[in-house]
Amino acid sequence: MERRTHTAVLAAASLLLAAGCSSGGAAPHGGGTSSAPAKSGASPAATPSSAAPPAKGSVKVTATLVTGLKSPWGVAVLPGGDLLVGSRDTGKIVRVSAKNGKIIELGSVPGVDPGGEGGLLGIAVSPAFGADHQVYAYFTTASDNRIARMVYDEKRPPGNQLGAPDTLFKGIPKGEIHNGGRIAFGPDKMLYAGTGETGDSGLAQDKKSPAGKILRMTPDGEPVHGNPAADSVVYDYGHRNVQGLAWDADDRLWASEFGQDTWDELNLIEPGRNYGWPEAEGKARGAAAGSGFVDPVEEWKPAVASPSGIAYAKGSIWMASLRGERLWRIPLNGTKPVAAPQAFLQGTYGRLRTVVAAGDGTLWLVTSNTDGRGTPHKGDDRILRLKVS
Repeated sequence: MERRTHTAVLAAASLLLAAGCSSGGAAPHGGGTSSAPAKSGASPAATPSSAAPPAKGSVKVTATLVTGLKSPWGVAVLPGGDLLVGSRDTGKIVRVSAKNGKIIELGSVPGVDPGGEGGLLGIAVSPAFGADHQVYAYFTTASDNRIARMVYDEKRPPGNQLGAPDTLFKGIPKGEIHNGGRIAFGPDKMLYAGTGETGDSGLAQDKKSPAGKILRMTPDGEPVHGNPAADSVVYDYGHRNVQGLAWDADDRLWASEFGQDTWDELNLIEPGRNYGWPEAEGKARGAAAGSGFVDPVEEWKPAVASPSGIAYAKGSIWMASLRGERLWRIPLNGTKPVAAPQAFLQGTYGRLRTVVAAGDGTLWLVTSNTDGRGTPHKGDDRILRLKVS
């Protein structure tokens, strides 16, 4: 695995912790470098929240912001509320006005090599965007998955607003499947990335490989002091394919994950812990029980989930589902669910790829019917505005 242009083997990651695809479906279509980890770098507290959400919530689609997007995947919210949206298959990033849905093309990310589940995946904006104007992207190349950043200059002509990519981290294994790809800046202003094991399940337990992990690095792509192993960006391990990252009101990190045939997962992430794949899928059962693996907080059959992006709003985790074609609400009291997960929009808009919190109980929800596995309808793909409780 490499950072910037030099090779850095994750040998130190071997010290890590002395302890321990979805298929398609038709849709009806009705209508800085901080050296100390924040709370997200410590074991999550089990203290219940002061005001738990109700067992039952609600979702109302208040608007369709934009239609006609092609293979949308990553979404980032700019200061001021506009959205940056990346296209997995074209490698383009566009800006979508949060007020009227107007689209301006920033440009294409050089080196994107789409294929299978790879391409331009997660995008994020710098926590210091007002000063540095940096946009981060996780993408598949001809040889690997990598993370780069580019300066966004909106004063330049549309289509030519992205500067040359500065590669921060490369050497993440690639495959036709399970490329991971979600990136996000945490409350500690560090960059987190969810990776997949590319179909080679042994990589998830290989502490020298960045595959099947959650990675935590500085905005410059370097290991963060306080990570589980010195000189390593590996934050945890034992994942099949991490697809969603979100922090709750107490800065605890949550992640969604594709299972194989039996269980999809929502996990509460603790640094250095082993989440079990491939020895355990879902909660550890049978021979895997008692092995020290971290059990998911919730699990679903893949037919009703195949989860992708997640967001936190109104005391709940909201999880977009691809094969399941629905939005799940998981109400939380601290680290524990208040009630069973609740499904919304089942089959109404087809496959759901990304969900992003916009504040004031509002979510942006992105469909994924033009990714080669869905059944596109007129107007696909689209971004919906949701009011939730």
